[in-house]
Amino acid sequence: MAGPFQVMRMTDAAAERVRELVENSDREVQGLRVGIKKGGCAGMEYTMDLVDEAKPGDDVIEDKGARLYVDPSAVLFLLGTEMDFEVTKFRSGFVFKNPNETSACGCGESVSLQAADPSAFSRAQ
Repeated sequence: MAGPFQVMRMTDAAAERVRELVENSDREVQGLRVGIKKGGCAGMEYTMDLVDEAKPGDDVIEDKGARLYVDPSAVLFLLGTEMDFEVTKFRSGFVFKNPNETSACGCGESVSLQAADPSAFSRAQ
């Protein structure tokens, strides 16, 4: 369960898409795990995987009927992030509005991130 502070937020569209992915999965899943991995032309990429069960240390966010699991190694890179889902003429997918992003590549598939200062978030609460 999410406490008073959440690492990241979902828009209505993102929550709806997470719910769809869980409901339409061909296996029993709990939600969607969000993480960060090294890769892409800007240095880091967001990762998303369906979750069968929580891993130790996962930050669990339940909002609007959807459940996100944030990989513990990604928490400082995702603090304050809003996850959206958008459909355009050319693509559909999750979009991250991340205050820790320092740059992104032209194709939009990878980003450069800096770790957030957790004390800045605890003061803002």
